[in-house]
Amino acid sequence: MRLGVPADGGPAAAGRDPEAVERADAVDQILADALGRAVAATSAYGGMIYLPSRDHRTLVLSTVVGVPLPLLSAFRRVPVAAPLPAAEAYRTGSTVVLAGAEETMRRFPRLSVGMPYAFAFACAPLTAEGIVLGVLCMLWPSDEAGLPHGARRRLRGEAHRLAADLAPYGPSLAGTEQPTAVQLPPPSGPATRIGVFDWDIPAGKLTVDDDLCAILGIGPSAFDGRPTTLLDRLAPEDVPLLRQAVRRTARDGTPFARQARVRDVRGGHRTVELRGRTVGDGTHLLVVVLDDSAGSAAVAAVERLRDGVFALDSEGRVGYANRTAEMLLQARRDELIGRHPWDVLPWLADPAYEDRYRAAMLSRQPTAFLACRPPDHWLAFSLYPDAHGVTGRVVASSAPGDGPGLPEAPPATRAALGATYHLLQLASALTEAVTVREVCDTVIEQILPGFGGQEIAVYLAQAGRMHLVGQSGYPDGFLDRFEATPIRARLPGTETLSTGAPLFFESAGQLQAAYPGIPQDEMCSWAFLPLIASGQPVGSCILGFDRPRTFTAEDRVQLTALGGLIAQALERARLYDAEFALARGLQQALLPHRLPAVPGVAIAARYLPGTRGMEIGGDWYDAIATPRGLCLVIGDVEGHNVGAAATMGQLRSAVRAFASGGSPPAEVLVRTNHLLVDLDPGLLASCCLIHLDPVEGRAHGVRAGHLPPLLRLADGPTSVVDLEGGPLLGVDRSAQYPTTRFLLPAGAVLALYTDGLVESPTISLDDGIDHLRAALAHDAPGTLDRLAERLVARARRSTHRLDDIALLLVRRR
Repeated sequence: MRLGVPADGGPAAAGRDPEAVERADAVDQILADALGRAVAATSAYGGMIYLPSRDHRTLVLSTVVGVPLPLLSAFRRVPVAAPLPAAEAYRTGSTVVLAGAEETMRRFPRLSVGMPYAFAFACAPLTAEGIVLGVLCMLWPSDEAGLPHGARRRLRGEAHRLAADLAPYGPSLAGTEQPTAVQLPPPSGPATRIGVFDWDIPAGKLTVDDDLCAILGIGPSAFDGRPTTLLDRLAPEDVPLLRQAVRRTARDGTPFARQARVRDVRGGHRTVELRGRTVGDGTHLLVVVLDDSAGSAAVAAVERLRDGVFALDSEGRVGYANRTAEMLLQARRDELIGRHPWDVLPWLADPAYEDRYRAAMLSRQPTAFLACRPPDHWLAFSLYPDAHGVTGRVVASSAPGDGPGLPEAPPATRAALGATYHLLQLASALTEAVTVREVCDTVIEQILPGFGGQEIAVYLAQAGRMHLVGQSGYPDGFLDRFEATPIRARLPGTETLSTGAPLFFESAGQLQAAYPGIPQDEMCSWAFLPLIASGQPVGSCILGFDRPRTFTAEDRVQLTALGGLIAQALERARLYDAEFALARGLQQALLPHRLPAVPGVAIAARYLPGTRGMEIGGDWYDAIATPRGLCLVIGDVEGHNVGAAATMGQLRSAVRAFASGGSPPAEVLVRTNHLLVDLDPGLLASCCLIHLDPVEGRAHGVRAGHLPPLLRLADGPTSVVDLEGGPLLGVDRSAQYPTTRFLLPAGAVLALYTDGLVESPTISLDDGIDHLRAALAHDAPGTLDRLAERLVARARRSTHRLDDIALLLVRRR
């Protein structure tokens, strides 16, 4: 579901508004239809749609087609700030195209680490009314010519169409944890046909459906309802045994299943299967006729081959293996079906063999390799992929070096390819995680799919106690009993930290034997990892698995290494969080705690800090009640550091003092400019100051290099107020600031703002001001606070604001 509605019919869903459930289903259908349409339109082999998370800090994989979900596990959640194609398309609002593996490695090395295969890739933003709602991505086989001709244009067209369909749901769109997998139409081929007939035994009449008539080669209108007409279509030698089975079922109710041959119009025969049972009071016999003759013939043909043939589904599990494959692999079909071959056959356990399957599925190119079945039987494998899976061929081969052959894979080990990739992904992703929350989210996203775990908990050690900072998979309330546990408590999560040694329990019995009475949930094996950075204890990480697990030496080394990576990232993030809170507190302290209540006017303001890094900005606003009326101020000191914030505080205090003393607007800026030049902080500042008579609506405005205000009349027309301007504060001590007089009518709104609200890498400053003017003009009537919130709503959702934002609104009643 994409609107926060549970996907099942459980209690949570039952308590939902039926209209919300219906809207969620509608969005799911829109996404599925659009993705299938885009794959067809662009000649891609697969695609995916990302939607933003509710806090707009992460892109969540929402819908997938043509690509196995397990191959995308490392990219199911993508931070908006991450150096990845989908995130860049979302941030910039521009289409990102990667023609092949070399360009991917050069521009997005993190994607190459997680998916090191040859494929072409493109991401188009889903933009509606200037807001990016998500990202549409397509994949193609790698080709020297790049994308198919016209694919980029068609992709943008499909993205535009999808964005228009999603626009009515825009405010409530959000990705959920479980993506939807859309199935492509099955490959064309002979279809299985099913027909049904109902035999009224006392009346001796048959009622048949059209499908059965098609199987028998009889026109529906030509069938006369007599049993002999049906039997005449069967091979005569098959009729006696079929009659016996039918009579026995009619007599004692025993269901029957028989095969019989139907005469073909070309003179041959097709084998069908009949299954029947009595219904009602035993006077009717219901028979289902299954015609899978074409499929059965295909299977029989493959079974006669001397080559081994097998089929893998899109997730790499065996769906079929012929008798020759059984002999060559030395494994029975019932051992293979439904499992990954590298899980069943120890000599295929090396990650390189699973990698061949991944390469085939993501590049959509055939691949081949050699493998040695102990003791010295060499086999040649060939894999042929499509959207539904892989057809494999295996034959006996000579050893490498004995003649022309296929690439040899390395000798088998017990490592896991998925875990190796997730180790690399985690190391890469942690370099971009800044806060403790981001580190925990990254760890959860990478470790659970990488190691097949079902539960994870991350604890930080603070003031001698353990505090949970992130978890996934645990039953509600289960971890509450462990909150604030003393570090010296005898529990595995604390002892692994105090000793610095990881603890591994391969069964519930082992854990109970080591820690009698410890509370347990449904997990069966655990890894407790110490998080130690630079020799200092940071916390612990707990992994739970839902079945007994043997932790190999490679597993233990990898998990221990993970603990070190996580500890370093958490220690860095903890320091960042502390410094960030201090910096933000300083900045907030320099802004007004409340706005004055002035008769005749309403005032509202918003301030949004930038979202990047530790930097604090110099934006400020103020509203000052004076004996002569109301003074509105907005300004911006250049730079993003403590010096800019300190200078901002000095300027705000100076403007407030000069304005409160009764100085006219031009004199306030002149005196403030003198102060900044005398202080000589090496910084410049912009400022806009307007003095308003709330009773008459007369206003006097001055500008020092600042953006002009906007004026919205009561009935909607909105324009830029043409205030004469002077130079930035701090440039020239002799600078003068001309005053412009204008009228603020009753019901009109005056908007003062800083450049962070209108600047964007993708549009010019003038266009940004015009977008804000249009948003102000078309806003629905309401309170001034709601208007202020709506004007900054898009910026508030953004996770990549490079500048602070200040907005000051005043409406004359």
